[in-house]
Amino acid sequence: MASIDTVFDEDAVQVLRITAPNPGPLTAEGTNSYVILSDRTIIIDPGPKSAAHRAALVGALEGARLDAIAVTHPHLDHSAGVRDLAAATGAPVLGAAPHGSDLSPIMAKLAADEAGALGGGEGGDAAYRPDRRLFDGEALFGGFEGIDLRALSTPGHTSTHLSFALELDGQDLGVVFSGDHVMGWATSLISPPDGDMAAFMRSLARLALRQDELFLPGHGPAIDAPAERLAELTAHRLGRRRAIEAALESGPKNAAEVRAKVYQDLPSHLAPAADRNVLAHLIELTEDGVAIFADPVSAAARFSLR
Repeated sequence: MASIDTVFDEDAVQVLRITAPNPGPLTAEGTNSYVILSDRTIIIDPGPKSAAHRAALVGALEGARLDAIAVTHPHLDHSAGVRDLAAATGAPVLGAAPHGSDLSPIMAKLAADEAGALGGGEGGDAAYRPDRRLFDGEALFGGFEGIDLRALSTPGHTSTHLSFALELDGQDLGVVFSGDHVMGWATSLISPPDGDMAAFMRSLARLALRQDELFLPGHGPAIDAPAERLAELTAHRLGRRRAIEAALESGPKNAAEVRAKVYQDLPSHLAPAADRNVLAHLIELTEDGVAIFADPVSAAARFSLR
């Protein structure tokens, strides 16, 4: 049976959370899909390709027409179910640009160097194509009447990641669907070149200015104190950056060697993800002029302090 919970219910708007059956070390209990029921119906992140999960999403509509499918980012655990749901309901797909779009100049260079020697791209959904890409500040339905979502560009976890602010009759309700950018149970995986630590930090700062009341993330429970969680994530990443700088003081190291010094008592199955997060920090340090690395860079490249 699908896990279905009501996570928001006021102002003529009900939001249901339906968790997909794909639990794992990077997905918690599974991917959260959200069904918004109001004068319009919207599903956010249909999740992985799963007939059972699609049936649960359609069943939650209780016969209502689905007006739109919104996608925070093109990862297989969030977007692989998009086309089957669109085919079953006739709803348009709106949201993030295709996987690998909008790379920063340095990330685009790193992606191209040595035919992608940097690696990365874990979980990317290369087949995903929206019917309409949403740009920063754009609303699904115009943002004037009825229920709507406004796109907030929050790159970092992926280059095209969007969060969505919930609005009613043009009024912001203080609820943000934060995708994988802000989660309560864990920090996000930032895996270059599609993942970008500098962009991630800017996106945290951007959401902190909003002073929302509730975040509904792509995995794990709702976050009812967004400001505190944003401050925690910012402090955590800044602390990790300082620890990585300290690890480089004893000489050049690659991401795995830095991770071994910085991450204490890390379960072995999480080491690959931690290596990618460290690599993201190392690349950020080079962008800031603090470190240097071999050119072209690879996942095994050694970084040194300037």
